[in-house]
Amino acid sequence: MKILVCISKTPDTTAKIAFTDNNTKFNEAGVQFIINPYDEWYALVRALELKETLGATVHLVTAGGADTEPIIRKALALGGDEAFRINTDSQDSYYIAAQIAAHAKVQAYDLIFTGKETIDYNGSAIGGMVAELLDLPFISIAAKLELNGTEATINREIEGGEEIVKVSLPVVVSCQKGMAEARIPNMRGIMAARTKTLTVVEPAAADTLTAIASFELPAPKAGVKMISPDNVEELVRLLHEEAKVI
Repeated sequence: MKILVCISKTPDTTAKIAFTDNNTKFNEAGVQFIINPYDEWYALVRALELKETLGATVHLVTAGGADTEPIIRKALALGGDEAFRINTDSQDSYYIAAQIAAHAKVQAYDLIFTGKETIDYNGSAIGGMVAELLDLPFISIAAKLELNGTEATINREIEGGEEIVKVSLPVVVSCQKGMAEARIPNMRGIMAARTKTLTVVEPAAADTLTAIASFELPAPKAGVKMISPDNVEELVRLLHEEAKVI
C-alpha cells in the first residue's frame, strides 16, 4: 500500500502577523514556520499508524521553495519514507492541487491524505480539487479511518451527529481532530531524516485561477465597559447600538 500525505508550511499560531507592499504580501520576517497542524497531527500520524500496522509506504509532498525543506524534513523525522517538493511558489488552491494531482498520477497511491484545512488561509479546498483532478472519491473532515483490504470505513462529523462512510480505495481523505494523536520526532527519527530522499520536482503546466488582492488585519479589540447590574437599560442600549448583538 502506498499513502501520500500532503504537507503545508504555515506560520506558528503565536506568530505576529503583518503585511508589506501595500498589504498585498505576508511579511515572513521573524516568523517561525511549522507543519500545518491538521497535516501533521492527523493526516501524517494516521498514515504512520497504517504503515506500522499494514506495512504501508508513506510519501510526503509539498509545494514550495527551498524554505519548505526543514518542514518536510520534520515530517520525514516523524516516520515518512520519502518526500517530494514541487518547486513552485503559489497561493492559488487550484494550481497547488493540480501539481499534487500530477505527481499522484505517476505514483498511483492507494490513499491520499490532506489536513482538513491550513491554519493560515483556512481554504479547505485542496483535497476536493485533488480528488476531482484524479477522478477519485473524496471524503472530507474525517475523524476516524479503518481499512479492511481495499475498503475504508470512515467516520466524519456532520451537523448534529456523525456519518459513517464506506468507500473503495483509492480515495482522497481530509483529516481532522480524532483521526490520530500528535507525535514528537525522536532522535533516531531526526538522524534518519537527514539521509531520506527528498526529491525536487519541477511544476507541471497548470492554470492559476486566483490571486490575492490584499490582506486586512482584524479590528483591534475594543476596551471593556463596566455596567452596573442595576442599570439594565444602559446594558441593553449598548448591546443594541454598539455591540449590535440584539
